[in-house]
Amino acid sequence: MTFTIEPIKPTEAQSGVDFGAMINDLDLEKLSDHDFEILRDAVYTYQVVVIRNQSHLQPKTQYEITKRFEPEVDTYGHGGQHRAQQSVIARDLSPLPDVPQVQLLGHGLIKNYQGIEERQLTHPHHKVFHQTVMSKEDEEAGKTRFYRWHMDAALYKLNPPKVTSLFGFKNPEPRRQTVVYDDSTDDTLDVQLGTTAFISGQHAFEILPQDLKELAFRTKVKYAPHPYLWMSKARSRSTGLGMVSEGKELSEEELPPIEEEAIKIYPMLWKNPVTNKIHLQVHPAAVQDLIIDGKPMGDLEKVRELLYKFQRPSINPENVYAHEWNDGDLVIFHNRGVLHSVVGSLKDTDVRIFQQCNMASAEPPIPVTEEDFAPYRVATSKA
Repeated sequence: MTFTIEPIKPTEAQSGVDFGAMINDLDLEKLSDHDFEILRDAVYTYQVVVIRNQSHLQPKTQYEITKRFEPEVDTYGHGGQHRAQQSVIARDLSPLPDVPQVQLLGHGLIKNYQGIEERQLTHPHHKVFHQTVMSKEDEEAGKTRFYRWHMDAALYKLNPPKVTSLFGFKNPEPRRQTVVYDDSTDDTLDVQLGTTAFISGQHAFEILPQDLKELAFRTKVKYAPHPYLWMSKARSRSTGLGMVSEGKELSEEELPPIEEEAIKIYPMLWKNPVTNKIHLQVHPAAVQDLIIDGKPMGDLEKVRELLYKFQRPSINPENVYAHEWNDGDLVIFHNRGVLHSVVGSLKDTDVRIFQQCNMASAEPPIPVTEEDFAPYRVATSKA
């Protein structure tokens, strides 16, 4: 079976969206080994690949396709950490009974779905996570926010998944909303209700000024132990990009026992395994410290300020791909190459049924070497 990969054509307003592809003529229930190899390379090349017309897709097939990106692993990307009651992601996910590697998420009362008799789902809302909240009047006027920019990863004990698959079985009625950044800018973004927003880590790196490129290359990121518990009482910036420092993070004494060897420290820059491109890849909400030239900063507020300086340009409206979901879309994205965010304020009457699948990787991210970074230094010296 052959299929066509069509790069997403950005609008004039999306001048920084240089990633994403669409496939309209592939049946994932009949995916051959040859077709999978083409699909695999497409995911790493285009970062976000949308495969349309998959309403017949079975959860087992979604799991099997996701697992083929790394056959030797079978652990959900968050392990069991997402089930801790206080975790900031516990309320958003629940496993399907017959295929527990696939998580159910969405909004509304769901009945008789994939072995689940009845379940009330709740779409994440910024009011439970952001430091400031929008007024009722603004929400009624159709305004909303990015919920939380992140990659799917436990960031403690387990390595980040290489890819995530996200299946949109049912979407709410089509309505438009306006994302407002509320960060002293006038930035806004027109989106579909319940969209998933993506930004490219490759583009995030490439738009950095040279001094920040150099600094990123010299920086490692230390994630908090049990990060989703650690941040459970803290609150996010209005853009959903990282946390506000108010001293609300849980102390070591308030966390479960900490295994020092399980704490994750990764480079700030990761290398794409197919294109060899450099990606700025950081989950800002979970970061506890930055280590620059081997020396920890040791000041969480300053760490967050510096991270925001690195990452805020990447979520400018022109750099965001907000996917326009159709029922039956399966999106596979390079989880180590993009950040994404849930978006939207849904009504009690809205119904959204989605399935998510990813596997914690057996391998850490690929670091960027001196040789990889050399062209950026050469470009500067020639200039």
